[in-house]
Amino acid sequence: MEYKQWYMEYRIHKNRPGLLGDVASLLGMLEVNILTINGVENRTRGMLLQTNDDEKIEVLGRMLQKVDNITVTKLREPKLVDILAVRHGRYIERDSDDRKTFRFTRDELGLLVDFLGEVFKRDGNQVIGLRGMPRVGKTESIIAGSVCSNKRWTFVSSTLLRQTVRSQLSEEEMNPNNIFIIDGIVSTVRSNEKHHTLLQEIMAMPSTKVIEHPDIFIQESAYDLSTFDYIIELRNTPEEEINFDFTANYNEL
Repeated sequence: MEYKQWYMEYRIHKNRPGLLGDVASLLGMLEVNILTINGVENRTRGMLLQTNDDEKIEVLGRMLQKVDNITVTKLREPKLVDILAVRHGRYIERDSDDRKTFRFTRDELGLLVDFLGEVFKRDGNQVIGLRGMPRVGKTESIIAGSVCSNKRWTFVSSTLLRQTVRSQLSEEEMNPNNIFIIDGIVSTVRSNEKHHTLLQEIMAMPSTKVIEHPDIFIQESAYDLSTFDYIIELRNTPEEEINFDFTANYNEL
């Protein structure tokens, strides 16, 4: 059986000396490898584990139920949020009603870039919406995430340096392995028919598309919220409202 990764998280009720050593010793006796370990908010510790025997994980879960001072809260195949929690020592905030919405603030750009980098590494058709006020770091985060995933990025529409509206892309740019960056306002409100044709072709490709201002994109096109696999919200502060009049001078965006 090949090696497989698992994520284990436990809450500490009393952090007595030697507690981590006891848990590590138990893992050692079961020949379960610890790949990464970190504290994860509020007296909680997370571990990324590896073993070639799934039954050992079942045994581990039962044995840890008998260990005083801790309660195992998660023991599962690792999700993206688990991997990032171990790396950064904190969980990404998610919307309690819409679980595909993830929230970040500007002082968490490193975590956001890491998140995007991991998502971009996945192959296949995926659409990511990125909400945020002007100059909060949306486009820069997408580019940095592309670099982290070792993927090339292609601007379909943008206002990063000046307003960009592409009517055609080269054969190299149309590579499905590229990250396609789309400004939802420019592409739907301030574009032409040739751009719309190109946009529809890109949206139908089995590739990763990142759409800034997804709400305007949905409002002004035939696409809806179900088109998106992830919605990311980036704010300057946790209290900031993401709300602006896109009919205003878009050069300010």
